Amino acid sequence: MGVKIGLSDKKTIRGIRRRWLFNSLGAVMLILVLALSTLSVALWGYYETAMTTGMEVQASAAARHFRSYTRSAYRTAAQTFIDGFEDRNKMDVQFLDVNGRVVYTGQSLATGTMPQTDDVHGALEERTMRVWKGRDPVTGEHIMAVSAPVIYEGSLLVGAVRFVTSLEAVDRQLAMSILILALIGLAILGLVYFSNLTFVRSIVEPLASINETARMIADGSYGIQIEKNFDDEIGELTDTINDMSIKVMQAEKTQSEFLSSVSHELRTPLTAINGWAETLQSGELTDPEDVKKGMDIIVSEARRLTNMVEELLEFSRMSDGRFTLAVERLDLKEELEDAVYTYREFFRRDGIHLHYKDCDEEEIPISGDPQRLRQVFCNLLDNAAKHGGSGKRIDVSVQVEDGQAVIRIRDYGAGIPEDEIPFVKNKFYKGSSKARGSGIGLAVCEEIITRHEGRLDLDNAEGGGCEVTIHLPMEA
Repeated sequence: MGVKIGLSDKKTIRGIRRRWLFNSLGAVMLILVLALSTLSVALWGYYETAMTTGMEVQASAAARHFRSYTRSAYRTAAQTFIDGFEDRNKMDVQFLDVNGRVVYTGQSLATGTMPQTDDVHGALEERTMRVWKGRDPVTGEHIMAVSAPVIYEGSLLVGAVRFVTSLEAVDRQLAMSILILALIGLAILGLVYFSNLTFVRSIVEPLASINETARMIADGSYGIQIEKNFDDEIGELTDTINDMSIKVMQAEKTQSEFLSSVSHELRTPLTAINGWAETLQSGELTDPEDVKKGMDIIVSEARRLTNMVEELLEFSRMSDGRFTLAVERLDLKEELEDAVYTYREFFRRDGIHLHYKDCDEEEIPISGDPQRLRQVFCNLLDNAAKHGGSGKRIDVSVQVEDGQAVIRIRDYGAGIPEDEIPFVKNKFYKGSSKARGSGIGLAVCEEIITRHEGRLDLDNAEGGGCEVTIHLPMEA
């Protein structure tokens, strides 16, 4: 079903979407930045290491080549080396004297200059090969230089050979690589954003519909249903809300029917009591038999009112958690027999035969509340007469089976419709029965038996009628 989303819902949705996207995109962005930074550093390290290694090899080889030359021969050989150098398009070769001045080079601009960079100082002063990166003092170009000392016969410093290459192309290539990586990262970020946005929308919009439906249920639109579009957790939530809506509607209907039923049940005995009380008060009845009949009706209806009020009080205690048991050791057989003997005379007046089948055990010890159990027996016997009294017979038996006390109460009436059996123990449920009652008696009975760690079952008996079976654990 389609519903309109209120302003507060839209704010909530935007808040969820914002938090979701911020958290997911923030994590992805952090990972991408770290990955791009690491990859960029690795690329730069790779290029730098490769270039440095290559230039060091060439510088070391050139220095070894010139170590057998004196200063005069060194200069002549340097000019020859430069003329035959094959990689002059990639890098420049410079030959420096002992003062650090360039005497020969493949680039005329550098001739006569003094680079005065760390690689030159290291080669001439410390007589070790050094690498230097930075801006060229003359051209301002970003370069890498490797200088190696030229030592005649292992002791006399003749000068230094210096290999210089521009890093501008490397910088451009690295910048292009980083740019490509950044574009790939942005594409990944965009893909994650739109996929997350679609995913969040698939969650938030159904939640908004569920939220609005829940608000409508809270406002009294019981039974309203949400259209189920997913078979995932959202679908399960939809089913739960729909089930809750149905149950709330049923509970509201049951409660309404209960209030109507209770009002009717209270009105009937009150009408009889008031009518006979007014008749007796007026003095119109002079026949003692009529007076006794009127008093009997008043007492009977008052007792029925008392029982109804007791049931309502029990239901109230069950609802708010005040339903307790006063547990003690008792003889279940004795408690059941007391209830049977009490009701036998009542039933006899109505033409109902109450048959009791004893067991072989002299005593059936259990731990329980005698008053509550007596309440269960009386309620079930009253129900048997009320709903199955047309059969004019009620059977009660008690047995010990598999270490449990089993009590059966059976009537020979019309029984219960099969489709109503699963619901007869529900609170307020009366089904198609026209008998008087509040509809909570069986619910109270089951609660009491459950509190005694027992079980109360109800079903139709073979040959007609209804049978209630109580299982209670016995004491060792």
